[in-house]
Amino acid sequence: MSETPVNTAVPAKRKLSIKPHSRADRVFYGLARGASIGAIVLVVLILVFLLMRSGATFGQQGIGFVLGNTWNGSVNPPVLQIGPMLWGSILIAIIGVLFAVPMSIATAYFIEFMAAKPIAKVATVIVDLLAAIPSIVIGLWGLIVFTPVAAGWAKALHSVLGFIPIFGNATGNYVGSPFIAGWIVAVMIVPIITSVTREIFSQMDRDIINASIALGASKHTSFFKVILPTGSGGIVGGVLLGLGRALGETVAIYFVLNLSFNINWGQVLENRGGSVASLILSKFGEATTQEISGLMAAGLVLFVITLVVNWVAAWIVNLAQPWRR
Repeated sequence: MSETPVNTAVPAKRKLSIKPHSRADRVFYGLARGASIGAIVLVVLILVFLLMRSGATFGQQGIGFVLGNTWNGSVNPPVLQIGPMLWGSILIAIIGVLFAVPMSIATAYFIEFMAAKPIAKVATVIVDLLAAIPSIVIGLWGLIVFTPVAAGWAKALHSVLGFIPIFGNATGNYVGSPFIAGWIVAVMIVPIITSVTREIFSQMDRDIINASIALGASKHTSFFKVILPTGSGGIVGGVLLGLGRALGETVAIYFVLNLSFNINWGQVLENRGGSVASLILSKFGEATTQEISGLMAAGLVLFVITLVVNWVAAWIVNLAQPWRR
């Protein structure tokens, strides 16, 4: 009996099409594409506006605008430099992220894996409400309620770890320091990081976690060996999203930080620091025409840094996903 020949030829690859067919799909596709294009156009227009308004400052000040530590608009030509403010924004954002990340991950883990459903729903609502509180309200709370408490923490830190330069304080005044501003920023970005992390945890395959426990792993081991590595990409994205918010925070920091052009390289308990966004807020009302150009240039620098942070977030998230490498 003769065997039927088997066709072993590999068929040509078919091109997948995402072209919408129904009218509803076409409308949805058009709206989504229009929204994405509109967002890109808006960002480009903001960038162009800032470039146009700040070009004179960059031409006059040069690289000293970013690296210098003097702001004097009363002389001619004015000296406009934001070095201490730029470094202060980065320092406060880093402190805030260091405080916020453990709290956010712990809160997300509690909501998704430990709390009963009614408690988890209440906790989720509270976290979302915290994200909706205006920054001026948090700033007032930080100034009136939290600052005295945090100043006590700072004093205790200095008494125990004052021999380490980062915890030094030569003035004995612990109010208005980057340490306190970092805590305020942490309060503001905890809901952002928590929401992203909780969403990552909620989409995680529970069978993987149950399998690790069935093989003898403790909950502690499962968390560090299974849950965190699996959700690392999304968590890092949430952290950098919170970092972007921290870099641009304005009013809350303005209330609790003693702005100073005497650059603070890392003594987080000293009552001096800086923030680009708070500098713009404090100077804009009484600024001259040339100072307004300088403030626009400061906003442009902050805008570019935020774009870079978002790009780095996308790059790290891509590296954290093995199937995208």
